[in-house]
Amino acid sequence: MDSKDKGAAAGIVAQALAATPESLGGEALAHARRCLLDYLSCAFEALPLPWSEQAAALAAPAAAGGAHIVGRAGPRTLAEAAFANAVAGHGLVREDMHAGAVAHLGVVVWPTVLALAERHRVSGAQALAAAVVGYEVGARIGRAVIDPQLARLFRPTGLVGPFAAALAGARVAGLDAGRARHAFALAGNCCAGLNEWAHTGGSEMYFHPGFAVRNALACLDLAGLGARASASILEGEAGFFRAYARAPLARDIALFEGGRAEIAAVFNKPAPACNFAQTPCQAALRAVGDVAGGSRRIAAVRVETTLAAVAYPGCASRGPFDTALQAKMSICFGVAAVLARGALEEANYARLDDPEIARLAAATTLAEDAAYTAAFPARQGARVTLELDDGSRVSAELDDVVAAGEAQIRERFRRAAAAAVGAQRAGRIEAMVDGYGREADAGELARLCALPAAGQGRAARAGGA
Repeated sequence: MDSKDKGAAAGIVAQALAATPESLGGEALAHARRCLLDYLSCAFEALPLPWSEQAAALAAPAAAGGAHIVGRAGPRTLAEAAFANAVAGHGLVREDMHAGAVAHLGVVVWPTVLALAERHRVSGAQALAAAVVGYEVGARIGRAVIDPQLARLFRPTGLVGPFAAALAGARVAGLDAGRARHAFALAGNCCAGLNEWAHTGGSEMYFHPGFAVRNALACLDLAGLGARASASILEGEAGFFRAYARAPLARDIALFEGGRAEIAAVFNKPAPACNFAQTPCQAALRAVGDVAGGSRRIAAVRVETTLAAVAYPGCASRGPFDTALQAKMSICFGVAAVLARGALEEANYARLDDPEIARLAAATTLAEDAAYTAAFPARQGARVTLELDDGSRVSAELDDVVAAGEAQIRERFRRAAAAAVGAQRAGRIEAMVDGYGREADAGELARLCALPAAGQGRAARAGGA
């Protein structure tokens, strides 16, 4: 056997290219359609946010061979359009989540698949299968390498995203095993993303998936042109695992192990905030419902949850908060805002100067619960205990996050898409996603999600074009 056919990368690539829509099964493809609709919902809703506007501004118009940006006129240069779509999909901090990898996979997989589907004519079934493979690759590598210590320094999405995007893209681009293997190994040199933003409120977090996608597309093009890269990119003495985990690859990484697709472990966030804040905020909402007299009766708050949540950058911050991103990352702020407002919604994170939220955040203690830690990542439990002004206590707990369901995903997609492209066009997009497995041209979805032409955005929104 040639050395290029040995090693972890070759095994992963072979498995990734061998998967078919039929072998993946209906459940995995249904999960993919749900994640696709929710990704588009986030991208549409995040259109006016500064980071979305900044990313879109990098994408020059393209007369031919380009791709489209969700909710904007096009086409634009392909790599920059994909970059902008990745940033917008991440812009609300409400993107889908794979807890085992501590990574947001949809915001790297879908921009890659949709952009390349405009360059290479593939069916919707092929695009869905490519996406499922991308989620699988990112999730399996993430499970193998990410731990709380690594996640304090490096952004998990930035570390596993290039691998996920490269192999999802290799399938859409029709690369053979050799070129796909080189693209995968080149992508290993693009793994990056530091978590300093969580301490400062910097906006670089929003751009991490964009960097992963744009770099993965370059790796695919380079491999197509004959560029070569290390077969031992994962397990080598200076490979991915030695570099980031400071340890060897413990065992071979098997995709779809036991017939289970990792996309089934992905959940859709109910609230636009850090994954680790979801369950504590939901528990807080239950607890405050049992407090007569409102939040001013709360003297102290104790939140018990997983070690992963306690250790993740920004989650334990009590403020002060200069940006909404800092607030969205903070479990203390999220819980305090729920207690003060009696709601879990985007509007909570616009109240950075609310004195009652600030008081409650300062009065919040965050602690690990060993049982919740032992159950993670399969479950993400949390308990919120409120000490009231008379010394009594009110407590509520959940053994796992309550994910956004089908109705919530569709409602927020319809609202966001209709605001951007009109209700009629939003309905066509939703119907296309529902029937994506039967679409002959997967790239049509990206074109449908864009504005019809430059300068016609207002007409599209008003007339439902």
